[in-house]
Amino acid sequence: MTSAVYLENNLDSLEHLPIELLRNFTLMKDLDSRARDLMQSIDRQANSYLQNVRSMGSDKRKEQMEKIQAQFNKAKEYGDDKVQLAIQTYELVDKHIRRLDSDLARFETEIHDKAASNTRNQEEGGSQKRGRKKIKEKDVKKKVGASSEDESTKVPRKKAKKAGAKASSGAKSAAKGAGAGSAGNTSADGVVPGLAHPSDVLDMPVDPNEPTYCLCHQVSYGEMIGCDNPDCPVEWFHFPCVELKTKPKGKWFCPKCSADRKKK
Repeated sequence: MTSAVYLENNLDSLEHLPIELLRNFTLMKDLDSRARDLMQSIDRQANSYLQNVRSMGSDKRKEQMEKIQAQFNKAKEYGDDKVQLAIQTYELVDKHIRRLDSDLARFETEIHDKAASNTRNQEEGGSQKRGRKKIKEKDVKKKVGASSEDESTKVPRKKAKKAGAKASSGAKSAAKGAGAGSAGNTSADGVVPGLAHPSDVLDMPVDPNEPTYCLCHQVSYGEMIGCDNPDCPVEWFHFPCVELKTKPKGKWFCPKCSADRKKK
């Protein structure tokens, strides 16, 4: 796969990312605005309650306190929704980063494979040339040996020509045989065995500086819930780890804080 194909695939996958990010940021901004208005309303009601608390009856006081508490709970829900949106946005961007890292790793592997294949082909081409050179040297030595033998035995000129022709034909046949053997070796060794590609990098390592949460000591992902104990050492938990499928109503305490509260 060429670099242009990798680039095209990544651009296609990133086509809708800006729209999704804009939607999430708009929702978080809207939640911020709602929570701010709600907190201002709580401040006004709290000041009014403190100023008129002495003149209120017990029923009126209880009603005002419940109203203020309900608004606090609503503000907390806005905050939780904003946290969930932030987690979703992070995971959305992280997914594309992991895919880009995976494509880069595959592309680098393909480049190394091609370089190794070219080097292997060049080495085999050099060995074939050296083999042909040796065959030619042997052919020349045979011709020189045949001519010296004719002179030593004092063969007549015509016979010497015939003997030289025979020697030459023998040398040619030997060269052909050697050439055929070399061609056989080339067909056997000339095939470059395919190099195994490593498996796709699907899960890249998590950033070691990223904080961990929950009982499982893992990074944030999916839906999470915060413990309402301000002194909780863990604070945030994944839904599956605390056996939750939906967000419970009212205050929620983690297993450790629940056990501590029961002991008290």
